[in-house]
Amino acid sequence: MAQKMTGALVFDERTDRYDIRFDLASYYGGLHCGDCFDVFTRGKWKPTRIEMNMAQEWYLVGIRADDLNGLRVRI
Repeated sequence: MAQKMTGALVFDERTDRYDIRFDLASYYGGLHCGDCFDVFTRGKWKPTRIEMNMAQEWYLVGIRADDLNGLRVRI
């Protein structure tokens, strides 16, 4: 079984989508609607996926967050 990598969600204004930053120079490569990963919230890891609503706003399914930037995730 492959080990999951942990990072933080960051918004890439050039591509208008979220990415996962693993360290200073290492990124996942851009997230797309339907991409699945885990997010650390309320002291535990929860599975989720990223989607975009009709207002062109990104959100995580089943996760309440006003701002996705900086959320700890693993993939």
